[in-house]
Amino acid sequence: MATVSATSLNFRPLTTSPPLGRMDQISRQASSVRMIGAACTKNITFPSLRTSRFQVSCMAKPDTVQKVCDIVRKQLALPAETELTPDSTFASLGADSLDTVEIVMGLEEEFGINVEDENSENITTIEDAADLIEKLVQLNSSHRI
Repeated sequence: MATVSATSLNFRPLTTSPPLGRMDQISRQASSVRMIGAACTKNITFPSLRTSRFQVSCMAKPDTVQKVCDIVRKQLALPAETELTPDSTFASLGADSLDTVEIVMGLEEEFGINVEDENSENITTIEDAADLIEKLVQLNSSHRI
């Protein structure tokens, strides 16, 4: 935080008053600076980032997320009543590393994409998979033009 020395400020009195001693002038100027500073900062507010206005959501389209859920459900032989959300992790659904590889292969086949090994290591949730698919599909379509 920056500090301001009262001696470096030059204020002109707003009203005429009898001459003050040097220390009285410095004291009044410093007091004025504190009052002005308090008045300025009193009305400044910053919005909190922890409000209901912000929502974390999946970047992928809902139909992409649904297709990923269907592939995960099929690959892991999950019952229809098992709730899958974008935040569902493959590990929490009982998938091991081989299951994850097979899920990625199913996604590649379904969407006509090729997921590189370094990208597949970052896929841990349905949202991760759906977002990566959207990105790869968009890249593939831009390379075809």
